[in-house]
Amino acid sequence: MKLFTLKKSAVQLFAALAILSAALGAVCGGVAHAQTVTAPVVVIDAGHGGIDAGVCGKSTGVKECDLNLDIAKKLKGLFSRAGFAAVLTRKSRAGLYGLPTSGFKLRDMKKRREIIRESGADMVISVHQNFYSDSARRGAQVFFDSSSEAGKELAVSIQSCLNAMDSATRKVNPLVGDYYMLECTDSPSVIVECGFLSNAEDEKLLLTEEYRDEVAHAIFTGALEYFA
Repeated sequence: MKLFTLKKSAVQLFAALAILSAALGAVCGGVAHAQTVTAPVVVIDAGHGGIDAGVCGKSTGVKECDLNLDIAKKLKGLFSRAGFAAVLTRKSRAGLYGLPTSGFKLRDMKKRREIIRESGADMVISVHQNFYSDSARRGAQVFFDSSSEAGKELAVSIQSCLNAMDSATRKVNPLVGDYYMLECTDSPSVIVECGFLSNAEDEKLLLTEEYRDEVAHAIFTGALEYFA
């Protein structure tokens, strides 16, 4: 916990210097000086991919993996423009497992873990879509590892911003999740289930560019507020 406290302080310093640098540049026409501070690393994981489509929309059959990738790319753009070092685990529709042979899922997950660890991630956000037997269930839900207080704080911050969206229909609390992707690093990690593809209204919203933009911005804002 002490190690991450130091990391969080460094991110706060980075953000403060970035704002100060922008202000000085506007006044003096000078060059920004925040380059001397190492940019925090945010890993954005687009779940599934390749032959692993994830869940599919009940109404249209839209693939979860495609929605995940689109939202992940939007997040990468938001974080990059804010000065963070944004890393995607999956950059295309292909999976990360190599050949589609037996054991592909485990190879895919291990590759994601490798990318996260080699990046020196300060934060990990894994993007997914939900599916449930009760088609009335809807809305975005954030999961965190029970052993990570920092992960819980990040989840609460992101969930709060998702709940505040104009289109949010269900106000929920983040939940504990026992998932592989939450245990790849000691840095705060969350899984964001952006909506239920088993619900017709959620599926309809997720098919629109505007809603995916709104979800990405809410996740991004929640992450920034966590570091505030």
